[in-house]
Amino acid sequence: QVQLVESGGGLVQAGGSLRLSCAASGRTFSSYTMGWFRQAPGKEREFVASISWGRSSTNTYYVDSVKGRFTASRDNAKNTVYLQMNSLKPEDTAGYYCAGVQGRWGTVLGAENQYHYWGQGTQVTVST
Repeated sequence: QVQLVESGGGLVQAGGSLRLSCAASGRTFSSYTMGWFRQAPGKEREFVASISWGRSSTNTYYVDSVKGRFTASRDNAKNTVYLQMNSLKPEDTAGYYCAGVQGRWGTVLGAENQYHYWGQGTQVTVST
């Protein structure tokens, strides 16, 4: 079993930045594809970003609405994946969830049903 715990959410003004963290338990984190999803009130959960695992480099994949503003990264020594969010907009307001699945090297995944493990979420609110 893998447990995922997000942190770093909060209230920020439009144009500001936040960095979300997702700490994972388990010894095989380094071979997990990790993803970030978000869900705004009254809306379905949507994909935000995914990061693969790899020995010397990783692949990343983003939804178009966050490209150039959000960056996913990981630190396998700390069993942690990050989502750096810059130039935040009010429409980024949502609960943010990290997800993980043991996967093939270099693979990024964009669908909810491809992930096996989920965190409890952290709230991000962007004010005007």
